[in-house]
Amino acid sequence: MYGYTPPIDDYRFLLREVLGFDAAVGELGMEIDAELAATVLEEAGKLCAERLHPVNREGDEHGSRLVDGAVRTPPGFADAYREFVSAGWASLSGDPLYGGQGLPFLLQLWLDEMVSAANLSFGLFPGLTRGASEAIAAHASDALKATYLPRLVSGEWTGAMALTESSAGTDLALLKTKAEPKGDDSYAVTGQKIFISSGDHDFGGNIVHLVLARLADAPAGVKGISLFLVPKYLPDADGGFTVRNDMSVGALEKKMGIHAQPTCVMNYDGAIGWLVGEPHRGLAAMFTMMNAERLMVGIQGLGVAGAAYQQAASYAKERLQGRSADGSANHVAIVEHADVRRMLLNIRAFVEGARALGGWVALQLDRAHHHADPGERAKADALVALLTPVVKAAFTDFGFESAVQAQQVFGGHGYIREWGMEQYVRDARIAQIYEGTNGVQAMDLVGRKLSVAGGTVVQGFFDLIAADLARAGGSAVAVRTDEALVRLREATVALQGVDLDTAGAVATDYLRLFALVAMGWMWARMAAAAARNDTAFNSTKLAIADFYAKRLLPQTAGLVEGILANDRSFARLSAEAF
Repeated sequence: MYGYTPPIDDYRFLLREVLGFDAAVGELGMEIDAELAATVLEEAGKLCAERLHPVNREGDEHGSRLVDGAVRTPPGFADAYREFVSAGWASLSGDPLYGGQGLPFLLQLWLDEMVSAANLSFGLFPGLTRGASEAIAAHASDALKATYLPRLVSGEWTGAMALTESSAGTDLALLKTKAEPKGDDSYAVTGQKIFISSGDHDFGGNIVHLVLARLADAPAGVKGISLFLVPKYLPDADGGFTVRNDMSVGALEKKMGIHAQPTCVMNYDGAIGWLVGEPHRGLAAMFTMMNAERLMVGIQGLGVAGAAYQQAASYAKERLQGRSADGSANHVAIVEHADVRRMLLNIRAFVEGARALGGWVALQLDRAHHHADPGERAKADALVALLTPVVKAAFTDFGFESAVQAQQVFGGHGYIREWGMEQYVRDARIAQIYEGTNGVQAMDLVGRKLSVAGGTVVQGFFDLIAADLARAGGSAVAVRTDEALVRLREATVALQGVDLDTAGAVATDYLRLFALVAMGWMWARMAAAAARNDTAFNSTKLAIADFYAKRLLPQTAGLVEGILANDRSFARLSAEAF
């Protein structure tokens, strides 16, 4: 396996030339500029390349293990986590009120990309902790915030999200975990949860579980779910956290990928917990964490794709195989073969377009949190909500496809463990499934997000793209994205008011169409920026933008044709016929 190279030059280009970072954060009163931001990312990249990537393959080979009821993570993970925390990376975008650094979320998002590229299993530990912190900050009592947030924000303690049960996956209305009041302000939580990432580990410190459960008087369905903070360790008489709570790891899930990540079956046997938010309103509180995680999961897909590309490109430039296309040379590097270049460019066009789009969404999230004008905060928040299912689903779909294509570049060597490519494929696969499957994300986009504010949010987003494309000049990617935007608008109108079955049959295609246009928009902005200076870096950008325009954007025509067909063939077969 080759090493990992953090994409700092690309980050710097996006910060300076494409996303208008200095003006964006200046409007929010943040005292940081593009050069400092790039320096921060460069330091983070060193940790990812030098510390996290080297233990990735061994982590996959060794896996996390359950020994005498306690989780043992792979060699090097605990030390790497302590280095990650001591260097301040866990608190990068955390609230300064609780010890965080308060840096723009854009830096956090690209840190997540690098961590996911270097070691996806590792990245879940700080990622879930950050999500738990956001849910507690938004919904918990002041006492719980004061006790738990400083140590979660710093990374001294970690967080986990406990939703799923064996009979309650996406349909949380079926969950059975119970919570009984103990007469003070605490509750006894009893039940079993499955698929709990980072449920236990050997890093030291407390592990704070956010657990969905029902109170005895809870109404049926999702409106009867409450959220509880259930820590691994409870406070002792001296104020330390040394008392073991009545919760345990029943088993570790045996998984296709992310072997180093301890995905736990958790048993809560009257474990002490505290209510977060209002009774029976737990799902709303949990969605604060879940929406944060959905953005993170999308970036996982991007990160794995970027890492897989680097491995495949390095291999393609070294592997000698076959003759040149004109027959003049034998044993040329396979990067000279057109089909290999096609696969590499497919991946790279996605990775760099998605990296830019993810960065734009991150700036909107900063705007939603920090802009002085409440109206501007609301507009930005609505855009983030619109694009969250797109980032989660499209980035992980394209990310998995990219990992498979990168594996294909290696030929037979990609199928064996020696080169590490099959690990990328296995690891990337989970991102399409957890935090709401990608079909659920597509239905959320079509069934909910398109109709928000009478459709004005999505139409406003389309108008923003159109205005940018008009300013981007006459590049092929700008022209063809504008044509694809027309198709997207037509499909959006066609989906307004359709029945649930019809929407469900085309929602995934619609989300992919939406993502292709959004990334085309970013490529148009990058092409316009690259055209301003004649450098090797910019010439490469322009060539990839042209590839995106002529090889990826044409997919939008087929997607729209299928969406507008109003085809009901999916409903013709009886259930028994499947």
